[in-house]
Amino acid sequence: MARTKDPAVRSQLLDRAAQMLRTRQPVTLRALVAGTDVSTMAVYTYFGGMDGLWKALRQEGFTRLAAQLAAVKMTADPVRDLAALGAAYLANAVENPDLYRVMFDAGFDLEDSGAADETLHCLVRAIDRAKANGRFRNEVDPLELATQSWTIGHGLASLVATGPLPHQALTHGVPMLTALFTSAGDEPERCRQSVEHGWAGAG
Repeated sequence: MARTKDPAVRSQLLDRAAQMLRTRQPVTLRALVAGTDVSTMAVYTYFGGMDGLWKALRQEGFTRLAAQLAAVKMTADPVRDLAALGAAYLANAVENPDLYRVMFDAGFDLEDSGAADETLHCLVRAIDRAKANGRFRNEVDPLELATQSWTIGHGLASLVATGPLPHQALTHGVPMLTALFTSAGDEPERCRQSVEHGWAGAG
């Protein structure tokens, strides 16, 4: 009878890989298990090898992002909620910079690409609400606007969480998102206030 896999061992290996990335250590099979109470065979048992580990590490990044986005409480102001989702995206990147780097390494497939797509669809749904509430024009394409919004957040996250810009640069998100949402039809001053309110938790 096959042994039951222990989720704690899987988590331990993922955390260990992320720690090694953080300290710029080469993530090799032997180095991964060095100093732990698991053998190299565990990497094959739980991930099917190192490629599987990288796939799982990418997935873990999106899993944590999804949890951060799900924790954002929706309000009666969909533009505020869009900014709050962007702020949660930034917070996730700052809290998990090593996983954030791996998330977008397309050299390895995801275990569940649908779960990753869902993180973008959170923005799409908020944009649909903004259109229904008259904040955005009817002809606005929710997926296109969500992608543009994500591009702003991803650029800031990459430059602050894993790049050269200081944490204070996150404040650039307010004018950039305000300009984007205003171009989609929102009233400028109302938009700025909504974005400032939602962006307050960034990073």
